[in-house]
Amino acid sequence: METVDLTPVARRRREMLSKVPEVTLWFWIIKILCTTVGESFADWINMTLGVGLEMTAVIFTVVLALVLTWQLALRRYVPFVYWLTVVVVSVTGTLYTDILTDSLGVPLALSTTVFAALLAVVFGVWWSTQRTLSIHSITTTPRELFYWLAILVTFALGTAAGDWILELTGWAPGISVLLPAGLIVGVVIGWRLGANSVLAFWLAYILTRPLGANLGDWLGLPADQGGIGLGVGWTSVLFLGAILATVIFLTVSRSDVIHADQGGPKQQRHAVRSNPRRERLVLAGYGVLALATAGLLIGAAAQPHGTAPASEEEGPVVAATLAPGQSATEHLPAAKVAAFRAIVQDASDAVAAGDQGAATAKAKELERAWDDAQSTLEPLDETGWTVLDGQIDDVLSAIRASTPDAAQEKAALATLQETLG
Repeated sequence: METVDLTPVARRRREMLSKVPEVTLWFWIIKILCTTVGESFADWINMTLGVGLEMTAVIFTVVLALVLTWQLALRRYVPFVYWLTVVVVSVTGTLYTDILTDSLGVPLALSTTVFAALLAVVFGVWWSTQRTLSIHSITTTPRELFYWLAILVTFALGTAAGDWILELTGWAPGISVLLPAGLIVGVVIGWRLGANSVLAFWLAYILTRPLGANLGDWLGLPADQGGIGLGVGWTSVLFLGAILATVIFLTVSRSDVIHADQGGPKQQRHAVRSNPRRERLVLAGYGVLALATAGLLIGAAAQPHGTAPASEEEGPVVAATLAPGQSATEHLPAAKVAAFRAIVQDASDAVAAGDQGAATAKAKELERAWDDAQSTLEPLDETGWTVLDGQIDDVLSAIRASTPDAAQEKAALATLQETLG
């Protein structure tokens, strides 16, 4: 009769094989849900609750350390803990990129390049020490640490690359969803045709970040800005609820659990099916897809467009004038007006100092704060809100011009400052 090896080492290996979920359709569904939450939930805490970008990043870094410690301490895959870790990593990675862009004024092109290089280093060290990058080989703590570090960097890279593409193209939120979705379809087709499964997995994993972020913007932004108008709060609640429901289903069904007796044979089946020649052909196809994408982006960037149409109004601008003696801010909350005034003053100081990077960062902070407050402020005084909205658009256009003119920036900021009081 065949005996079962129940030595401590064997038991631990069997348990460790279940530390990550099987890569099924459920995996990708919940991954996109987590990614969307990473974008909307970070914005909700930072902007709506007024916690601030840096403090939000500190809070989630601490939460990430606690949740990751919990995940590493487990001996088997537990859906709730694993996907909670993914959600927190998603939010944290998004915040790190936002700090570089909004607080430090680092250009998105530079941060995208840096994160891409950092991811290459993580993969390089992971491969050189473990000789594998497969998700099915996460059987030791060092490999799991490499896995989570790679995931954190992919979220940061996806955030930077997604925002950079929007900056280049000026696409509306709904349209912006199509590019990462189309690229994911291309990766899946390549995988089905014989691409290296590990390469296909990580390419798709990176692309789900801009897909989820753009989806979150599309759902959260108001209709006059190309979105559906749910708001970041309701978008977060909706997707967190969907994540919870999916995790409960996976916990009960265990349909995404990798059992100990599946690991070896499954990897052997993949190894037998591997066709180096076909992998090289599909890799060339991925290269063609990358060149086509670059050509599309270059062409879109060459077209006249606003720098951030996903956050600016589309369609004809409605003119609004104030009655003699009327203030644009008299019916708006004083605390909100003071917050906008402080951001505008910081932007003015940056322009005066010749620090265009800091001015650009403050422009984005102003844009996000204004867009987030629209649903609250516009009903209080539609005329005053419209006047301020037009002046803020002037500021954003001046600061984000391809060749910014300091005089125009100062004039637009001075006009807005005067209106804010």
